[in-house]
Amino acid sequence: MAGPIIAITDSPFPSLDPAKKALARLNPEYRMSKSSSAEDILAVARDADAILVTYAKLTAELIGQLTRCKSFGRFGLGVDNIDLKAAAAKGITVNYVPDYCIHEVSDHAMAMLLALARKLTLSNKVVQAGRWEMPAVVPIHRLHGQVLGLIGFGNIPRMVAPKAQAFGLRVVTHDPYVSADVLKAAGVEGVSFDALLGMSDFISVHAPLMDATRGLLNAAAFAKTKKGVRIINTARGPLIDEAALVAALDSGQVGAAALDVVATEPLPKDSRLLGRDNVILSPHTGFYSVEALEELQVKCASDVARVLSGEKPVYPIAAK
Repeated sequence: MAGPIIAITDSPFPSLDPAKKALARLNPEYRMSKSSSAEDILAVARDADAILVTYAKLTAELIGQLTRCKSFGRFGLGVDNIDLKAAAAKGITVNYVPDYCIHEVSDHAMAMLLALARKLTLSNKVVQAGRWEMPAVVPIHRLHGQVLGLIGFGNIPRMVAPKAQAFGLRVVTHDPYVSADVLKAAGVEGVSFDALLGMSDFISVHAPLMDATRGLLNAAAFAKTKKGVRIINTARGPLIDEAALVAALDSGQVGAAALDVVATEPLPKDSRLLGRDNVILSPHTGFYSVEALEELQVKCASDVARVLSGEKPVYPIAAK
């Protein structure tokens, strides 16, 4: 008997074998979209039973044209590319994988923090240019005893905290949705957003992207920080107002920044973040490891298989 039709909107993976293995019990038919345009997606997904999506946008208009879809599986830990309300209105279950790369992203955030603290990229640039000069990278301050402020305290920052504490950093967080018991168990102090801005030597952003958090770190926020604060973002680029960040870097209010994500990806070649000795950039690689991508595919596809089999998914997400 023919199995369900599963449409794939886009795939950054070298192979989808882990996902297909997790779905094999359904004997599905796979259809791959030629591009992430709505027209090409609908060509393969209009009558599909499920859709696997990575970066493509599943808008309300597109979702409204699906005739029998029961499940969206998002290869990732954010769902800002899916109209959740439209999916709910059509009775489509949406699942994601909120815990697949927590080791990798927390490691990446700490690597960026350490690189900023010890000015490693600037030191490398100086030495590679043939200059063996310590004065080129001074001053550097002792990391032990400084304050790391975590904006958000979900799965990833909860793994950043003990790594930072191992280096002697005092860790504070602002997350109104986390209980005092969770913070106490982690040895992390919960503070107001303004207090975090004013007391942190490093600020690492880990909030979800939604209307309320878009541009969370803006000119008004930077004005409340310690002068010379260092900013780290491994979450979502639009959480930071980049024009305000550039202005704060120019004025010295922000001493340095390390960004794995930016508002527009790839980063435009004329971006004012480029060419700065006090800015570290990586091309949205914080999530990556061979093991993380396999885990992502398996968990996402397994939940789609559960939904299509009438079972409860492990990682559903509801419209807000």
